[in-house]
Amino acid sequence: MKKAVTLASGVVQGMMLTFVVASGLHAQYTVASGMRTGGTSGVTAKYIYKPGAAVEGILGSFGNGYSLTGLIEKYAPIYYVRGLYAYHGGGIHLALYSGSDPYYRYDRYLGREVAYRKNSDMGFGINGIFGMEYRMPHNIPLAFSVDMKPFVEMGSGGRLSVAPDPSIGVKFIIR
Repeated sequence: MKKAVTLASGVVQGMMLTFVVASGLHAQYTVASGMRTGGTSGVTAKYIYKPGAAVEGILGSFGNGYSLTGLIEKYAPIYYVRGLYAYHGGGIHLALYSGSDPYYRYDRYLGREVAYRKNSDMGFGINGIFGMEYRMPHNIPLAFSVDMKPFVEMGSGGRLSVAPDPSIGVKFIIR
């Protein structure tokens, strides 16, 4: 009886290990590029440099400005859902605002306060990120994501901004 329990336990552990490894290998990629839309919309590129870790760059636009963001992210599979991953991380961004209105005002653009001015403004920020990514099965080279990229930004005019920066995205898996 004791051997049967030990054998059953070993089989269950082996099946769990196989599931974890298979989940981790599902639709794995190294490089992907695509689009994100939301608070900061634009082009994104991601490089997975080791299992469970990636760097991502975003060239984005919002309201009356543009930004360049760099992020480091950690990934983990969401068990029992093949191809679904949770991720979190952080990074920095540089934002450039271009003023066009003859007066000074602030508007909200999906959580980001956008400064409209005659002159240009620049902002430097610290970002967090958390979200989920679904990688298509059967070697279909697509990944879909939904995330929040909250940030704190200090503008060259002395204004401090905080925003949640939500987005949805699609990436084409290159390799």
